[in-house]
Amino acid sequence: MSLRKLVCTAAVAAFLVIATPPAGAVEQSQPDEVDALPFLPAPATQVWATRSLSAQPGQQQPQFLRLDIAQLTPRFVTSDSPATVTITGKIVNVGDRKVSDIVLRLERGQPLATEDELRKALREPAAAEAVQPRFTPVAGALEPGQQADFSLTVPLRGSEPTSLEVEQPGIYPILANVNGKPDFGGQARLAALSTLLPVLGVPGGETKGKQGAPAKLTVLWPIADRPRLVRLAGGGQSELIDDELTTSLSVNGRLYGLLQAYEQAISSMSTAMCLAIDPDLLRTVQAMSTGYKVRGGTDGKGQVEAKLWLDRLKLAVTGRCVVALPSADADLVALTRAKLGTMRTLAVTDGPRLIQDVLSVQPLPDLVWPEDGVLDQPTFDELVTPQPDRRYPGVKSLLLDPAGLTDAQGTAPVGIAGQHPVTAVKIDSMVSDALQGSDSRPRTLSGVAAPVESQPVSVQNALSVLVFRAGWQGDGRNVLVAPPRRWNAPLPEMTEFLTAAQKLLAGGYAAQTGLGELTSATPAVANARIAYPAEAGAREISPIVANSVTAQSVQLNGVVAAMQQEDSEHASPADLADPLWLGLLRAMSGAWRSNEQGARSAAEVSQSELDALTGMVGVTQPNSPILLGSGDSPIPVTITNRLDVRMTVRITLADTPGIRKLDLADQVLPARGERVVRVPVEVLRSGRFPVNVRLTTPEGVALGDTVKLEVSSSAYGTITVIVTVIAGIALVLLSGRRIYKRVRARNGENGDAPSIENVTPEKSSA
Repeated sequence: MSLRKLVCTAAVAAFLVIATPPAGAVEQSQPDEVDALPFLPAPATQVWATRSLSAQPGQQQPQFLRLDIAQLTPRFVTSDSPATVTITGKIVNVGDRKVSDIVLRLERGQPLATEDELRKALREPAAAEAVQPRFTPVAGALEPGQQADFSLTVPLRGSEPTSLEVEQPGIYPILANVNGKPDFGGQARLAALSTLLPVLGVPGGETKGKQGAPAKLTVLWPIADRPRLVRLAGGGQSELIDDELTTSLSVNGRLYGLLQAYEQAISSMSTAMCLAIDPDLLRTVQAMSTGYKVRGGTDGKGQVEAKLWLDRLKLAVTGRCVVALPSADADLVALTRAKLGTMRTLAVTDGPRLIQDVLSVQPLPDLVWPEDGVLDQPTFDELVTPQPDRRYPGVKSLLLDPAGLTDAQGTAPVGIAGQHPVTAVKIDSMVSDALQGSDSRPRTLSGVAAPVESQPVSVQNALSVLVFRAGWQGDGRNVLVAPPRRWNAPLPEMTEFLTAAQKLLAGGYAAQTGLGELTSATPAVANARIAYPAEAGAREISPIVANSVTAQSVQLNGVVAAMQQEDSEHASPADLADPLWLGLLRAMSGAWRSNEQGARSAAEVSQSELDALTGMVGVTQPNSPILLGSGDSPIPVTITNRLDVRMTVRITLADTPGIRKLDLADQVLPARGERVVRVPVEVLRSGRFPVNVRLTTPEGVALGDTVKLEVSSSAYGTITVIVTVIAGIALVLLSGRRIYKRVRARNGENGDAPSIENVTPEKSSA
């Protein structure tokens, strides 16, 4: 047993001797076996922080350090940039033990020469070990929970020990590599962060030449949010599901930053930039600007912020390019699958009218940018087909992801052949996907989908792809950049991206192209076809939610069919129904793709609003029981209409033993009126009857609650009287028959007896 212990001790000692680096190795490049990656470096995120190793599938190593990079300068290298690269940030000990000898260096890989190499680097970090400069000390030691700030500046070119040795333009993978020595272990890589650094021109060296004609750059800037509006009402009574928009519209908020970045760039990119606005967001902010409530009854806090933001938006879009997203960013494919064609038409026609009314600017006509940039064939066919009876001209232009098209080579707009030809403008998927981030549909560790807008993503890789498109491909290609609909990037990140675009324009590598120019162009390719990727179908609104919305639409149609406008001073049926239709669209918003719980919650909100509408018409509960004076006395029922339209209703009595319902015509209730209707019934017996009464529309949609009436009757019904009379007659007849038989029988007995005269009286024996 002692021999076994001796062998084990020797083996452990030998391992420690091999694993522990020699003294003085901190300042020098580490041996390959020490610096070898124990895990893949995390791609750069917006907060420039390493991911938790536990969140990386297949990785079981404990995490000791976290690397947070606050700044990379420059983000885009040109010939007039500084000849150095600087990163600043902090290193945090997130482990359970002390880490000593913490060092940092910036490494680079070989430049990415092809589009395939760049696409691969967007999916997973590219190798960045071609140049491994000397390490720089950051901290002698960090105890658990401690952190150390750093600022590392290295030469971009040259032969210095810390230089990146960049001598020619290219898209370079770079890696921030942190080594350290945790207690009970050897020197190793403990944190790493990878990103791309575009070098269009080397300071003091070579500059990338232009590739023929400049790239045609168009930027679609999204102003959208997930649905939050519950109902519109005047006098500050509009209601929102929460008050998170107040933060988003305030300084440093998401929507505030999107608008400010647009304002800063529009002067030099006025032709290239086009705002894509969600009409439902515009409607919501407009409601907030006049005062509003938050669900639960509390007053909203964002009235001032909403008004200021809306005023800035009105000023910014004057005379500019604007695109209307489908209202509430509705999932058009899901609407088609649910056979909600009227709602789909509303989704694409509501926006342009609203934007014109609120912002006084005309959006590009007959243009649709669907969720994820893809459509299936049935949705496409119905979108492009005009409906003259509904004054719907049909869609003439689409903004699509290349994955949503087949037989559509190149980057120029293409024609989709058919009875109603359509121009499809292709979004640059590589730039847009890079803006979405390497994990564009993030999931929490519990497997529940998290909202895309809550996940920070990097623009550095997207910026690099944009430079590659213009500087290395160019040749007059179209580059339509479309960030995610609910893009969540801080203002500095947005500004960096747009600044890079401005540098490309100023350097002649790109030229501004308006979206209207693309949609009105005559396509060289006219036989493209629609394609619908399987992964897009998997992310649609779930059938459960779609079925709920379909049922609500049937209910709403039935209510609308029973409405009539009282007069010109009263509301029209559309005034009451349109907000509810828009509420149903919110439940089918593309914001809920891969978020079924969000969609279900939105469907519950729309159902509650529909129930509130139908609850405005109903039967009034009487204060006392109803006493019927005769068997055919009608039951008096008071019905009330609190809507501002005339309603045609049907009074429905539940089957009740002892009472037979008689026919009753549909009743017309005046707007905000009340009527007492005498419902004809026939009482079959005396007694007390609980009668359930409710109203429906002529199509059977329930209105209001069922009311239980207590009905008492001491009278006999007609049938009872008839039965009683018949029974009485039968009794008289039977009684007469019995008397007749008795009389006859008696008479018969008298005939057989001797005559009284012939009877000789007996003599007395006395």
